Amino acid sequence: MNIALPGKARVFQARQREQAERERTRLGVEARSWYRITNATDPDEAEVMLYDEIGGWFGSTADELIAELKTITSPRMRVRVNSPGGSVFEGIAIANALRSHPASVTVQVDGIAASIASVIAMAGDRIEMAPNTMLMIHDASGVAMGNAADMEEMAELLDVISDNIADAYAQRAGGTRDEWRARMRSETWYLPEDAVDAGLADEAVQMPKQGTPTPAPAEEPEPEMRRAFDLTAYGYTGPRREEPKADAGLTEDIRSLIGEEIAAQLAAVVAPPPVEATPPAPVDQATPEPAPEPAAPEPEASAAEPEDEWGADVAALLTTPADDWAADLIHLIGPDTSSRAATAA
Repeated sequence: MNIALPGKARVFQARQREQAERERTRLGVEARSWYRITNATDPDEAEVMLYDEIGGWFGSTADELIAELKTITSPRMRVRVNSPGGSVFEGIAIANALRSHPASVTVQVDGIAASIASVIAMAGDRIEMAPNTMLMIHDASGVAMGNAADMEEMAELLDVISDNIADAYAQRAGGTRDEWRARMRSETWYLPEDAVDAGLADEAVQMPKQGTPTPAPAEEPEPEMRRAFDLTAYGYTGPRREEPKADAGLTEDIRSLIGEEIAAQLAAVVAPPPVEATPPAPVDQATPEPAPEPAAPEPEASAAEPEDEWGADVAALLTTPADDWAADLIHLIGPDTSSRAATAA
C-alpha cells in the first residue's frame, strides 16, 4: 500500500496522473489499462476485470473506473481481481464505489489480491477464490521527504491508515482491529482454503471449463472373463439336432435267431395243456357214477392281430400246435399228472 505525505498529497497525485497519461499515450489506451468492463455470457451480469496495479503509475485513476461503474445497469456484477495492490486511497475509493452500487457484486480472485487489492475484494457481497490463488494483507507503506517532524508525521499517518485497513478485514471476517494488525505486520498470505477459514472469502471454488459439455459416463465394458467365446470364426453354427429315427419294428424272424428246435420247445412250454377225456366207468360196477368233472374253460378268443410284424411272429409262436414231444412233456409236468395216472390205473 503506497501513500504520499499528507501535505504533499495533491502534488504527488497530480504527478501520478501525468505519468499515467504519458504512459497511455506511448503504449496506447488499451495496452496497459488496469481494468476492463465487459458483458459476461449472462446478459444479467456485467464483468469488471481489475488486472494490474490499482491506479498509480501505469494505469488509470479511480475516478475513471468509478465513472464507468455508474453505467452498469445489470442486476449482477462480477469483479475479477488479479492485482498486487497499488494506491491506498484509489483502492478505498473503488471499494466504496462497489459497496454503493445497486448490483449484487461477486468478487472473484483470479490470481492474487494483495495489499489494497485485498481491501477492494472485501467490498464484494460474495468473495470467491479460484484454485491456487492467494490473498495477502500487510501494513501500509509510503515515501516521505523532509525533516524529522515530517518522518514522525508519516509514521503516525501510516498507523492510522493501517488501523483503517484492519477495520475493513474485521468488518468482513470478524475479530478485532489489534488481531488483524498483528496479522498485517506479519504480512500474512492466504491460500483459498485458508482465506475461507479466516473469513476473508466465502468459497474456494472449482472452475469448470466453459463451453465444454460434461461427457456422459461411459458404460463399463464387460470384463473379458465374462465374454462368451465366439466360435463362429471356426464355422460353428450351434449344436446339431438329430432327427428321430422311425421305428422300423422287429422284422427278423425269431426262429432264425434261436433256432427251430429251441423255438419249438418254447412254444411247447407256453402252450396250454391239452384237455384229456375222463374214461367211462364199467357198466357192471355198482359204484355210483362219479360226478362229471367241470368242463374245461373255453379257450379265450385269440387277441386281435397285432399291427406290427414282431407282434405277429410272437402270436404265431404262441398259437403253434404242440407236437408229440411237447404233449409228452406237458403230460409229465402238468399239475394233475398223479390224479390222472391214478384214474387211468
